Amino acid sequence: MIRRVVFVLVVLAMCWFAEDAAAAGIKPPASPVAGQGMSLETSGSGSATFYLVGPATRLKRSIHLGEPIRLQPREVAAAGRYTAIVDGDGGTSVSFYVAPGKPAELSFLARPSRVPAATQHGISGVVFPFDRDQNLVLEPLPVRFELTVAGGAPESRTVETRHGVAYIILDSGRKEGAAQFVATVGDVTARRVVRQVAADPCDLHFQAERAKDGILVRTAPVRDCSGNPVPDGTIVSFVQVGPHGKDTVDARVKRGVAQATLPANVPSTISVASGVVSGNEVHMGGGQ
Repeated sequence: MIRRVVFVLVVLAMCWFAEDAAAAGIKPPASPVAGQGMSLETSGSGSATFYLVGPATRLKRSIHLGEPIRLQPREVAAAGRYTAIVDGDGGTSVSFYVAPGKPAELSFLARPSRVPAATQHGISGVVFPFDRDQNLVLEPLPVRFELTVAGGAPESRTVETRHGVAYIILDSGRKEGAAQFVATVGDVTARRVVRQVAADPCDLHFQAERAKDGILVRTAPVRDCSGNPVPDGTIVSFVQVGPHGKDTVDARVKRGVAQATLPANVPSTISVASGVVSGNEVHMGGGQ
């Protein structure tokens, strides 16, 4: 008789736990966003232990089934996959994805810091959008790139991010100066400065005249093909070929021009060059 009573009690207890297990449940929020408070709905009754495991979260809490589980913004600040577990008799679990928030910051890389003017594919820019909790925003977003230098025409393009990154390559402008390279996503902007400098000299031209101690040669203002003055210090080479052989003199551009004094080796032919760019020739006769 005692054995029968014990058996009945055990069966009743098992049935009660089974009903409790069937009643227990947990439901995640519909569209959770990182860094925002959220609630998980529970069903059932009684006490249980709640666990939350996420990219940067390990949480354990005592709860009452049937009441919502409220999570603070700091507890779900990292975007990614989360698993919520209700432990105990009739325990259950559910997984859900927390999406990044809206862009709040742009990581903007611009290369190079200095580039010759009018260089094809000379400037590159890369943008990574992050929310306020430093989660990379993976949804496609339009990024507006704009390159502007004072006195020059601005160039702008819009590129959509893919897997959290937008990339662009632009030609440098024709005018030298500090180019403002700006990337914009919504109302978030990042700015970099790319220094556009004069390119190689173009269309070199010089004049020569007799001087007391030889032949004075002097260039016209040295500019690149876009009309920008080349920087002081640029090397210009004068080559003289005459009856006494060949002479080469290198001169640095100073205040826009380069000049030098060559030997009085006449008659001779004098030419000018800078790098791979050559200019005009001048013939100096013995009677001049």
